[in-house]
Amino acid sequence: MDAPTSVSTEVLLRETDARGVVRLTLNRPQAFNALSEALLAALQQQIDALMHDAAARVVVIAGAGRAFCAGHDLKEMRAQPSLDYYQSLFARCGKVMTGLMRLPQPVIAQVHGIATAAGCQLVASCDLAVATSDARFAVSGVNYGLFCSTPGVALARNLPRKQALEMLLTGEFIDAATAQQRGLVNRVAAPDRLDDAVESLLQSILGKPDAALRMGKELFYRQVETGIDAAYQLAAQTMACNMMDDCALEGVQAFIDKRQPAWKQA
Repeated sequence: MDAPTSVSTEVLLRETDARGVVRLTLNRPQAFNALSEALLAALQQQIDALMHDAAARVVVIAGAGRAFCAGHDLKEMRAQPSLDYYQSLFARCGKVMTGLMRLPQPVIAQVHGIATAAGCQLVASCDLAVATSDARFAVSGVNYGLFCSTPGVALARNLPRKQALEMLLTGEFIDAATAQQRGLVNRVAAPDRLDDAVESLLQSILGKPDAALRMGKELFYRQVETGIDAAYQLAAQTMACNMMDDCALEGVQAFIDKRQPAWKQA
């Protein structure tokens, strides 16, 4: 087998093996791979390139360090408190998430550690997901006064409504076994067997003809999805307005300061 080829940016690593498996690794381990503007831009760049890459057969998204992805970079968000900025940010994030669904290649999330808020949205936006048995998932923005509206779009398309709303309304974590039971992940493996579990899934897919996989994926989403762009536009607008509210600004600042929020209840 030929040696894999690698492409590296500061925030995203790409490695492609001889089989056409493209591995994108979120590379902000010190920030639990939070989706900074730079990381979102790097992901979008790769999505745009993969859209027309006939040699790429399957995409795997993983995270460096101790976690898969902790969601949006709250420090960046708090530093630019304007409605225009938040609308643009959530729209760009939504474009990345829908872009993964629209890629012709199957996309697998390889999850360890935590996947929270937009990180959980990223898992839900991938076609398939494999997680370690100690992985945890949450859409925890509500704990900081910011309801996870845009992650809720993807979550509601993976989980039954009441289970999705329980996660969104409480901000509580679920474990990997619960995530599998509810449909957020496909397979769960011991932490030291995660690579093997992903490889097993890859081999099952790589043995199928590309034309059938690409045609089948496109048709699958076309026939089950109705109005996802409008849903993301509405959710992004709601989340941007929410982010401008005093409760969210205080909640995010409290997160940055590592303290409990001091909310003024109406």
